[in-house]
Amino acid sequence: MALILLSVAAIVDGVNWKLVAVSWTAFAAMAVGAPLGARAVRSSNPLEPVWGYGLASGAMVTSAALFLIPQALGQHGRLGSLGIAIGFLGGYAGHTVGHLFTHRELPVDRTTAELTVHALSAGAIIGAIYAAMPSLTSVLGIALVSHKAPAGYAAARRLAERGQSVIALLLPAAAVGIVALPVGIAGVSPESGLRGLLFGIAAGVFLHVAVDLLPECTTGSETCPVDAADHDADGHQLRDRLRRHAVLSSILGGVAVVVAWWAAV
Repeated sequence: MALILLSVAAIVDGVNWKLVAVSWTAFAAMAVGAPLGARAVRSSNPLEPVWGYGLASGAMVTSAALFLIPQALGQHGRLGSLGIAIGFLGGYAGHTVGHLFTHRELPVDRTTAELTVHALSAGAIIGAIYAAMPSLTSVLGIALVSHKAPAGYAAARRLAERGQSVIALLLPAAAVGIVALPVGIAGVSPESGLRGLLFGIAAGVFLHVAVDLLPECTTGSETCPVDAADHDADGHQLRDRLRRHAVLSSILGGVAVVVAWWAAV
């Protein structure tokens, strides 16, 4: 509802329609990925979560490297780099400290919170910069879809596995527009150093989420679960098989983004 109201306000205010389009593309990309991730949990095939998380995280890591990090460095080299480090380490710290609250009933999932922080930070910069873009390009569309859709899939799968509702993902899906549209309406234009820092933080947080979702075939892993009690020859063969599929799926996820990016440029 907030995104709808802000979109109407932006159009009435005469804000460039491209900013509205960017906001809704980001929302739609994650909204499409989320139900796919929720439905995938029903599969009992041990390879399914490996391929699901592998493809998603591989695409996320690659799109972060192709689209998000260059944006941060393009605004300001040093502060953009600093922002990436702050975002990555901040995401790690928040995720790790969040384990202290795993036995408490909190209304916010860690992955959802991290994706929301990323989207809010990116939205602030998008509102200040993208409204001035001369046109919407296919590369921009690929940049949004290639990291929002896989993120929606992976986050929804994690929520569904824990028995939580995927409706919570509406917040990070809409967060880009919720911040970008008011910034565009207000005409805020921060200096390049602040833009680089904020975009770097957004890129760093997202990169942490992407790396965290890479399939790890270890005991207790959510992305590639293995049985701790299974130490016989068949168990070792299954683990080795899962690890091969984890590597292959993550590489193919990255290759898919590269192919789409190459075709668009």
